[in-house]
Amino acid sequence: MTANLLSVAPGTLGSSVEEAFDTLVETNHVRIERIVSRGQTSPPVGWYEQDRDEWVVVLAGAGVVAFEDGERLTLGSGDHAVIEAGRRHRVAWTDPVEETVWLAVHYD
Repeated sequence: MTANLLSVAPGTLGSSVEEAFDTLVETNHVRIERIVSRGQTSPPVGWYEQDRDEWVVVLAGAGVVAFEDGERLTLGSGDHAVIEAGRRHRVAWTDPVEETVWLAVHYD
């Protein structure tokens, strides 16, 4: 089976308030997800705090990841970062006009 990471079905997100998550691979030691956003952000209350490290890359579009300590990362197409396990973060902004396609690799 083959698929294209950048292929987004028209109307996939529409006016949805939630991002689209697709788990591509999952084992005991790694989970790889494709996330598609268009204007979505994390809920206004609370933070993501994961028990695994996460490497994230923006394949298309743009987004801002904010951390509880005040740091903000602006990521555009091709930009990537590591979010250490336990580091509280949230998605503060994604492009409201075109889809932002993220690839997230959660690993031990």
